[in-house]
Amino acid sequence: MASLVSSLLGSPVRLRVYLGFRTSGTLSSNGRLGQRRSCPGEGAALCRRTASPRGNGARGFFSRGGGPFENQKTLEDIAEDIRERRYEKVVVMAGAGISTPSGIPDFRSPGSGLYDNLQQYELPYAEAIFELRFFHHNPRPFFALAKELYPGSYRPNVTHYFVRLLHEKSQLLRMYTQNIDGLERLAGIPPEMLVEAHGTFATATCTVCLREYQGEELRADVMSGTVPQCPTCRGVVKPDIVFFGEELPRHFFKYHTDFPQADLLVVMGTSMEVEPFASLAAVVGASVPRLLINRDPVGPFAGRRRARDVVRLGDVVEGVRALVDALGWTRELDALMAVAALKAETKTEK
Repeated sequence: MASLVSSLLGSPVRLRVYLGFRTSGTLSSNGRLGQRRSCPGEGAALCRRTASPRGNGARGFFSRGGGPFENQKTLEDIAEDIRERRYEKVVVMAGAGISTPSGIPDFRSPGSGLYDNLQQYELPYAEAIFELRFFHHNPRPFFALAKELYPGSYRPNVTHYFVRLLHEKSQLLRMYTQNIDGLERLAGIPPEMLVEAHGTFATATCTVCLREYQGEELRADVMSGTVPQCPTCRGVVKPDIVFFGEELPRHFFKYHTDFPQADLLVVMGTSMEVEPFASLAAVVGASVPRLLINRDPVGPFAGRRRARDVVRLGDVVEGVRALVDALGWTRELDALMAVAALKAETKTEK
């Protein structure tokens, strides 16, 4: 997961958790260190809002303001404009809500969340599993989680293949995902079309000598419950998942060019609680339509919306299915998923 603060272009950004303690710099829309906000600890990470923006229409770090509700668009309008190729630079933002339909427990769901299931390791607090200090002290809880999430254990769903279709039709500019499960890659979305804001299991790095590895080189150890060690220096090899206090991946900063170019923003399955990811929705131009497919209204969609915002609340898969149906892409999507399922079965049998 992640960390926020430094300057943007010259230095890597860090995320912070907003809990209302010490101050830290934040990012403005021009990519510079902006006003100071309260955050815990020195060089902390993973920005998380404590208060929900619902009641106040909070704009976030990069907001460009709102607008009145004239000419309000609908899901069908969005579908027609995609189908007629009026949108050819679509940016997608996605969170854990697109992964839970694949069977991956939500990190934050009481009782069923992965954090709760890891209490057997006597974590001092849930977020410790993503803190470097705790990882260096005891990496086993993280690797227990890694075993659960390692690519190959779960299959992509409709939401992932919808984005794959956008790519195949040359209408996807980029997908920005908070997820670390690798389902986007597994669905066939090329890595260069992805910004995995909180890191990936696809690569790994030794925590001591910084030797780089492919994620597959760790699979045998991770799946057997062994902490991977570097053969060169015997240091622990950590998947390139962004922990609290770590730098965001440099490709996150593609948003500087991607979001100003976007002609449509699609936001799916996210609580919009983690910064600076959550505020990216405000970076697109004020005239650019934004479609939210989500269980709840979140972020800029919870307060005063822009005139061209479209919100489809409820089950995320059902929402994406409704969009695909309106697009007339149902047959293509089902065929794509059937081929993928057949390949997965064949691979399992081998």
